[in-house]
Amino acid sequence: MKTVKEISQITGISVRALHYYDEIGLLKPTAKSEAGYRLYDDKALETLRQILFFREFDIPLKEIRSLLDDPDLDEKHILEMQKQMLTAKRDRIDRMIDSIDNILKGELEMDFAVFTKTEIEDMYQSMVEHMTEDQKAVFIQNHGSTEEFLRHFTESASNEAAQENFRKIVKWYGNKERALAASKNPHDPELFSAHQKRLNAVLEKLAVKRNCDVNSLEIKELLREYDFFSKQLYKMNDISLMMLETADMYLTDRRMQEATDDIYGKGFSEFFGQAVKAFYADSREV
Repeated sequence: MKTVKEISQITGISVRALHYYDEIGLLKPTAKSEAGYRLYDDKALETLRQILFFREFDIPLKEIRSLLDDPDLDEKHILEMQKQMLTAKRDRIDRMIDSIDNILKGELEMDFAVFTKTEIEDMYQSMVEHMTEDQKAVFIQNHGSTEEFLRHFTESASNEAAQENFRKIVKWYGNKERALAASKNPHDPELFSAHQKRLNAVLEKLAVKRNCDVNSLEIKELLREYDFFSKQLYKMNDISLMMLETADMYLTDRRMQEATDDIYGKGFSEFFGQAVKAFYADSREV
C-alpha cells in the first residue's frame, strides 16, 4: 500500500489532485491508515494510470468516471481503447512529419479529389483485413472475386457522389488525415459492440423521457453521455457537426422517423432531433 505522497512522487500528479479525485469519486483510496491517511494498492495505481492516460487526450473527468464505471467495458476493452487512441495520435504525427518532408522536398501536389485512388485502395485493403471469413465469402459471392470487388469498390468510391460524401465525412472529422485514420483502424468488434450497447442504452433512457423538456438538465446529461460514447465509437474529437446533420434527418426524413419511432416510441425522432440541436447549441455557446 502506498500513501498519497508516494503516489504523487511515482506519477507526478499533485497531492491536491489526488484528494480531488477522491472527493468526486473518480479514484477512491483502497483504505485509510489508523491516522486517517489515504492508502492505495496496485489496482488503484493501475486505475490512476488509466485516468492519467485519458487526461492526455483532454477527456473531462466526469466522462472518464462514466467510462471507468461502465460495466460493458472491462480492463481489456479500456486498454484496447487506449491503444487505438495512442496509435491514432502516433499516425497523425507521422503524417504531419511526412507532409513537412514533402513540402521541404518541393513535392507538394494539388489534388482536388477528397481521397486519391491510392488512398481508396488502402481503405479497401484495411476493410478486407478486418472482415470475417463469412463477410469475405459474401462479397466474393456477389462480385465473383476479391479483385472484382476491389474494382467495384474503387469505381464506386471514386465517383462524384461518393466524393461528396467523403467531403462531408472529412468535415465531420476535422481533416482528411483523421478520417483516413478512422477508416484504416476500425475498432475491435468486441469494443465496437460495447460502445454500441452503451449508445443504445442511452437512447432507451431518452425514449422514456421523450415528453420532457429538451432543455432540462436530465436530458442534457443523457446527451452528454451519448456525445462521449459517440466520440469513442466514431473516433472523433468533436462530433457536433455529424450529430447536428443527423438531427436534421430525424426532423425531416419521414422514413427515418417511422423506423426510429417504431423502435423507441411515437414522437421520439422529433424529440431526439430537437434535444440534439438544443444540446449542441448550448455546447457551442460555452
